[in-house]
Amino acid sequence: MRWRIWGWAMALTLVAGAAQATGQGNSTMQRWKGMDNCAKQAQAAFPDFSPESNAKREAKYQDCLNAGNLPPRAPETPAH
Repeated sequence: MRWRIWGWAMALTLVAGAAQATGQGNSTMQRWKGMDNCAKQAQAAFPDFSPESNAKREAKYQDCLNAGNLPPRAPETPAH
């Protein structure tokens, strides 16, 4: 009986450990959230889609990323 309880306790411990996110995963999720917040702030500041607004929005987005020490957006690949 004691071994059965011990076995269940070990199984629950392993399942709980596997369900927790890794440190690297948490870090990545925080970066994505920060990048998303930067995009939202830039869009709210310059909601129009004129060429001038697009340039200002991109500059604000890049400034926000730099201020938060976040990675830059990947450059767009040209269409074929």
